[in-house]
Amino acid sequence: MADFFSRTGLPKTLSWAFLGVLIFMMGDGIEQTWLSRYITEQGFNSADLFTVYGITVAVSAWFSGVIAETFGIRKTMLAGFLLYALGVAGFAGIGIANMNWPVLLITYAIKGLGYPLFAYTFMVWITYRVEKDSLSSAQGWFWFVFTGGLNVLGAYYGVFAVERIGVIPTLWTAILFSAIGAVFALWINKCEETNLFADGTPQEGSRFKQLLSGLAILKREPKVLLGGIVRVINTTSQFAFVVFMPLYMARYGVTDGQWATIWGSIFILNILFNLVFGIVGDKIGWNKTVVWFGGVGCAVTVLLFYYSPQILNQYWFILLCGMLWCIMLAGYVPLSAIVPSLVDTDKGAAVSVLNLGAGAAAFVGPLLVRVLEKPVGYGGIAWVLSGLYIISAIMTHYIRR
Repeated sequence: MADFFSRTGLPKTLSWAFLGVLIFMMGDGIEQTWLSRYITEQGFNSADLFTVYGITVAVSAWFSGVIAETFGIRKTMLAGFLLYALGVAGFAGIGIANMNWPVLLITYAIKGLGYPLFAYTFMVWITYRVEKDSLSSAQGWFWFVFTGGLNVLGAYYGVFAVERIGVIPTLWTAILFSAIGAVFALWINKCEETNLFADGTPQEGSRFKQLLSGLAILKREPKVLLGGIVRVINTTSQFAFVVFMPLYMARYGVTDGQWATIWGSIFILNILFNLVFGIVGDKIGWNKTVVWFGGVGCAVTVLLFYYSPQILNQYWFILLCGMLWCIMLAGYVPLSAIVPSLVDTDKGAAVSVLNLGAGAAAFVGPLLVRVLEKPVGYGGIAWVLSGLYIISAIMTHYIRR
């Protein structure tokens, strides 16, 4: 067993917490493949819902690392779980039950505040606990459990449950999964929380001032900001696809069940290649991996996936093209090692910039759909996404210490 941990780069002391994040994110991914179409069928604009949600995800992700350094990792993750559970309860019990649009927006926004504080704070924990020579591999494991829960297990369970027990009961089960995940990560995992302050005590001044001081890293370290922008681009296509691809694929006869199977299946490869590219990054170089596999690879495959039903409207071909896109998305994994390595101190603040990028993608993706759908259509959106990936490859070339 010890050989397994050493060979794969999975931090043994945090193994139960990794499992907890997987289960928590499964709850968060329950509605990914069907909520957009469901909200549209009720007469509302799903892009607006996901855009508001993305704003709160971005804000929460941005502050997660700095809050963790200020208040502690376990307290921050617990607060994330509680916010998430509150948001889901309001969304399912009041918003969906009464189809009340203002309540839907507010409660989904609260849900968006919760999961980054739980999941992305764990990334800070990894950054402080793992040695630099295996950090990329450990971050690969983080994205393995994060994506595996969100886009694979959550997607499969969500479409299975909604067809059998209905929308509202399915949403309520998200709280159950998130609670189980929190128990594994915060209580069953016995690893001591690393003291994030070098001298064992918080810095002088109020906690609020500490939090604000961490944000100054953008001015001190412009390459950290550059890394954050690249992180935004990384998953912008994923969050744009969540909004418009179910509607687009329906034009070619792809049902909700088929789309959920495609989405869940392609992300199985994504989570596997999160591990692969974490190891590859440690072997051939972090920047090189992100530039060629992430940036250039995604620029090509995002178009291939979009045009797949037009090229050959066969289930297996659409699935294959989606798999290629998801593999290349994983090429950005070493970015989670590149950015913290740019600084000697305030690594939590550096991770916060990455977290902001990850959260901002949840906002930028739906916003692109909202703004560009009418003037350029879904095809135009796909080309814009491809261009962004080329830009990210160029930017990554310059993110070096």
